[in-house]
Amino acid sequence: MTKEWEINPNLYLTDSKGDFILKKDGTPAKKRGRPVGSKSNYNFHSATKAKQAATRSLKNKKKTIKKLKEQLSNKKANLKKTEETLKKVSGIADNAVVTTKDLNKLPDVVQKHLEETGSSIAFMPNEGPQTDFLAADEKDVLYGGAAGGGKSFAMLIDPLRYCHVKEHRALILRRTMPELRELIDKARDVYPKAFKGARFKEVEKIWHFPSGAKIEFGFLEKDADVYRYQGQAYSWIGFDEITHLPTEFGWNYLASRLRTTNPKIKTYLRCTANPGGVGAHWVRKRYLEPAEYNKSFKGSDGLTRKFIPARLADNPYLAKDGEYERMLMSLPPIQRRQLLEGNWEVNEGAAFVEFNTEQHVIPPFIIPIHWERVKGIDYGYASESCCLWGAVDPEDKTIIIYKELYRKGLTGKALGELITLMEENEVKSIMGVLDTSAWARTGYTGPTIGEILLKEGHKLRRADKNRIAGKVQIHEHLKRRNQVGRPKLQIFNTCQNLIKELQSIPLSKKNPEDVDTYAKDHAYDALRYMIMSRPRMDDPFDTMIRLKQKIYNPSDTEFGY
Repeated sequence: MTKEWEINPNLYLTDSKGDFILKKDGTPAKKRGRPVGSKSNYNFHSATKAKQAATRSLKNKKKTIKKLKEQLSNKKANLKKTEETLKKVSGIADNAVVTTKDLNKLPDVVQKHLEETGSSIAFMPNEGPQTDFLAADEKDVLYGGAAGGGKSFAMLIDPLRYCHVKEHRALILRRTMPELRELIDKARDVYPKAFKGARFKEVEKIWHFPSGAKIEFGFLEKDADVYRYQGQAYSWIGFDEITHLPTEFGWNYLASRLRTTNPKIKTYLRCTANPGGVGAHWVRKRYLEPAEYNKSFKGSDGLTRKFIPARLADNPYLAKDGEYERMLMSLPPIQRRQLLEGNWEVNEGAAFVEFNTEQHVIPPFIIPIHWERVKGIDYGYASESCCLWGAVDPEDKTIIIYKELYRKGLTGKALGELITLMEENEVKSIMGVLDTSAWARTGYTGPTIGEILLKEGHKLRRADKNRIAGKVQIHEHLKRRNQVGRPKLQIFNTCQNLIKELQSIPLSKKNPEDVDTYAKDHAYDALRYMIMSRPRMDDPFDTMIRLKQKIYNPSDTEFGY
């Protein structure tokens, strides 16, 4: 065997011309097939040819069968979707939400019939939250957020899901009767198209459907109005703009009216709202705070709930030309953020209207080791204790709040141990300020909370509790500086409690220069203490030398201008 021999793909040896094939042991062998570089063909035995042909034929048939199976599977899936859509169109199926995509999958003859008659499809939901709301299976659902998201129209359509069933009784409510007029007018356009023969009785404010089902329009101006519905039973109850209710009492009472004698009918509570309003606090607590948006959860009363956020962009009919958006942009800052952005965290009378998550909230990053750090602590046992950690960017003196501790039921020792644990990755113990009340003995002869924290190894001093000056300083830090392009205060998005408090804490009704001390203000107070401590803006080079030499002078307070 010489260098000109090479191995072909069939593991036989050929010469450079491909004329000869040898076995691996070097002995001559018959040519098989077409060697590399050769134009000659080997004439196989007829039996071998037949076997090869049969193998190819079987392989091709398997490919054909596989392809046909895939086509059959796709056709079955499309048929199932068509059947489901036809059930929705005919009113047989529950949660009968028909979208444009559903209709496009129907046979052409069915689509043509629907276009000609116009009697089966009265409303097409927008893709996204409006469809999600109408298809939601949870017992109690809030569809809320920005103005113009199509919430009220969805509220009007949702009770139609069982109007082909005799026992169905629905109740649509608003705070006052005049506010119902717009919904009733819209119903006059939609309900007769959805169900031919549907009639509205003006005096009773009740729609009567051919099946015997009914939809009633009512109001709940004051708590006592709930007794208008005492003894009634409804399979569907909805409240449009539920934040107009000052308390949860009326909504809870109406929930007790939710029942049906027909086991095929599922009962539902449905409501819509814009952020803000007198009832925003209890609505947030009931629907927004227990779980993430669009996530189903179970309330303390055992009812399954969900909050579905709405945005103006979800309604293409209003968002298309931008005119409605421009109108919302002209509103005052609080109303603009509530109605345009759908922001539930800001309220009327909010103390810090300039707080903006886009400017003041940032993703976490690794804080450079040489940045000066400080912490502020507000202590509570029955209420939450809060500790905030801040770092000063030496280039533009911006304070970055990068970590928070927010927990109730902590003793002084437990708080000290937890702070120690959260500082285990820090280069040194971080200097801080503590609420002055934590140093007060008030007749107690034992160590104060401040003394306990000092004993735990935390270097703290009494905070400056000037409330008015502290609030002014937070306003100053929230201002955007044109020369550097960012404010003097930014917060990692992991510090959720501080963010919520700055968004929602209201002004005091007694003293508009201060915040409401009855609202949750633990993180706010910790931030105020920190900013009033005037953290020193060290030169980065000097700080690096101190850290490298690990020099610490206990008499150096690490504070001051």
